[in-house]
Amino acid sequence: MKKEFHFEVHTQWQKNQFVNPKTHTSTIDGKESINVSAAREFKGEPDKRNPEDLLLSALSSCHMMSYFYVCQQEGIEIMGYKDTASGILELHPDASGGFKTVQLNPVVTIKNNDQKSLAISLHEKAHQLCFIANSINFKIKITVKINIL
Repeated sequence: MKKEFHFEVHTQWQKNQFVNPKTHTSTIDGKESINVSAAREFKGEPDKRNPEDLLLSALSSCHMMSYFYVCQQEGIEIMGYKDTASGILELHPDASGGFKTVQLNPVVTIKNNDQKSLAISLHEKAHQLCFIANSINFKIKITVKINIL
C-alpha cells in the first residue's frame, strides 16, 4: 500500500511591503519564514533566496539524505559530506524556461577504505530514491481564487 504525505507552503506578497515587487514571504507552519525574491538575473534582490537556488538546495539535500539512508543499509559509516550543486537554466524567447541540467558534486568521507567502491556506487541508488529528483517532471495543478478590494 502506498503512503502519502502532505506538505504545504504559504506564499504571501502585499503591495508596498518590500522595496522590490518580486520579493515575498514564504512560510511553512511552525517554521521560520523566509524572504524570497527573483534571481538577480530576473531583477530580484541578490541577497535573498530565489526559487532556482531553493530547487538546487532541495535536490542536493534530498540526494544527501537518500545517500545516508542507503549507506546505513550497507553499513557504511559517513564521516563527512559536502556538495556543490549547480544548474543551467535555459530561458526561451517566449520568457518561459527551465533547468536543462543540474550537476551534483558530492564529496563524501567514509571511515572504511574497503567500502570505497560500494560508497561510490550507492550514489546511483540514492538518486533513484530521491523524492525531489523523482518529482521534477510532474504536473502542476493550479486552482485560482480572485479577491476584489
